Amino acid sequence: MLEVKHLKTIIALEKTGSLVEASESLYMTQSALSHQIKDLEERLNTSLFIRKTRPLRFTVAGERVLKLAKSVLPMFANTERDISRLLSGNAGRLHMAIECHSCFQWLMPAIDVFRDQWPEVELDLASGFSFAPLPALKRGDVDLVVTSDPQVLSGVHYEPLFSYQPMLAVSRHHALASKSYIDPEDLATETLITYPVEQERLDIFNLFLDPAGVSPHAIRHAELTIMMLQLVASGRGVAALPNWALTEYLEKDYILAKPLGEESCWTTLYAAIRVEQLDMPYMSEFLKDAKASSFQQLKGIKIASIINA
Repeated sequence: MLEVKHLKTIIALEKTGSLVEASESLYMTQSALSHQIKDLEERLNTSLFIRKTRPLRFTVAGERVLKLAKSVLPMFANTERDISRLLSGNAGRLHMAIECHSCFQWLMPAIDVFRDQWPEVELDLASGFSFAPLPALKRGDVDLVVTSDPQVLSGVHYEPLFSYQPMLAVSRHHALASKSYIDPEDLATETLITYPVEQERLDIFNLFLDPAGVSPHAIRHAELTIMMLQLVASGRGVAALPNWALTEYLEKDYILAKPLGEESCWTTLYAAIRVEQLDMPYMSEFLKDAKASSFQQLKGIKIASIINA
C-alpha cells in the first residue's frame, strides 16, 4: 500500500511544516501533492495530519508512517549510493568555486552531508571572487561553480538551484522606509554598500540600475553581510542582498527590505558544471543535496527552470 514517494512526502511535510513549502522542496505543485496525500489517506483509510494547523500536526497514524519513513528512506538512499559506487568506481574530484558571499549559510550543510556519503571524492572549496571561475571551469581547473551570472560557454551546463528576489535593505528610519518598492532613481542620491567585487557581477547593477541608466551617488564596500547590514542599520547607506540572506535580520526588526521595482526583480542561482560530468553519480548526488539543503535552510526562494549555455 505504501510507496517510497509517500514516505518522501511525509518526511517533507515534517521538515517544512506546510503543504506549500513541502511541495516546493519536492518539486511538485501544491495540487499534485494534495492529490498524493489524499490517495495515501484513502489507501490507509485514515487521516495522517490535522488540517489547518501551522506548523502542520500529524495524527497518531501519521506519526507512525513518519517513523517508518525515517527508518526506511535512509536504507534506500544508502543502497542506491552503494550501487552507484559499484558502477562508477569510488574515486573522483569535486573542486568548487562560489560566486556568492551569502551562499555558505545553506551550502555548508550540503557539503557536510556529501563529505560523509562520498569520502573517496576529493573535495575542495574556493571563493570565486579572486579569479574568473567560469573560464576555470571550462579549462577543468574547477568542477563546479555556484553563480547567478551564467555565460554562454560551450560544454558548460547550468543546473538551476533556486530562484530568489534581490531586495534593498534600508534603515528603519531611512527616507525610503515608507516606500512600497524602490525605483532606480531612488538610488541616485544614495550610498550603495556592496561586496568588494566588480559591478558587473552584482545583481543590483545587472538587473536594476544599469538597464535604467542610473548610478548610485557613492559606493562603499564591506567584506561580510553582517558588516553591510550594520552600516545599513546605522544609516550609512543601503545594500542590495538576496531575500533569503535578509531573513534573520528582518525577523529581529534590524532593518527593512524593499522590492526592487514595482514588478520586483527575480534571478536564479545556478550550479555550473561541464557537460561530460553531468552523469557522474557523485555530481548528481551533490546537486540533489544542494537543492534539498537550499529549500530546507532558506525562506522566500522558489523552484527555477533549466537553461543551457
